[in-house]
Amino acid sequence: MRKVHPGACVTETAWDASASAASADAAADAVVLTVWKKSLLPNCIGFTVFDTKRGNLVFRVDNYIAGNKDHILLMDAAGTPLLTIRRKRLSLGDTWLVFEGEGESLKPVFTARKSVNILNSSKNKCLAHLMSSSSGTENMKKEVAYEIEGSYAQRCCTFYSKNRRKVAEIKMKEGGAGGVGFGADIFRLIVQPEMDTALAMAFLILLDHMFGSR
Repeated sequence: MRKVHPGACVTETAWDASASAASADAAADAVVLTVWKKSLLPNCIGFTVFDTKRGNLVFRVDNYIAGNKDHILLMDAAGTPLLTIRRKRLSLGDTWLVFEGEGESLKPVFTARKSVNILNSSKNKCLAHLMSSSSGTENMKKEVAYEIEGSYAQRCCTFYSKNRRKVAEIKMKEGGAGGVGFGADIFRLIVQPEMDTALAMAFLILLDHMFGSR
């Protein structure tokens, strides 16, 4: 298996192939991240996210296997909490709340709901709706801020803003010179300037909990 970690010494052709694909699929000012569905810490599950061009660690998620899987903390490379993700209990459907920072008295800034129309077999089916409230309170009337369409199992998803502008994508990561694929646990997150990269990563984590194997 290829090495995937900060400052990893991978073949130049592998990085070049990824950078070429990124430039073909996204604007030059888009942020292209490599997402590894693995924690760097032992006895943890989570994600490790790198900058595709430089290989620097950008985000991490480290949840102990025996811990609460309905409470996820997205951190930066230094381990500083950025966003807290919690499953909303006693709610209809699969609903999650996104909070800024870490703490028990936080007000949710986004609510994510799994789409109920999951029997649609088309590639562009809606997977989830992301709702925001300007007040940051859970009980205020919310509007749909983002929709995610595609197939998370195939690592082929598109994030749309409320005006149907494409703001982020999830794509499979291409293999190197030998044509060997990275598999479903290593893929790309392409984020346009209109969307915050940490928020896009939080939504990716939600997709994994909604549609990935738990």
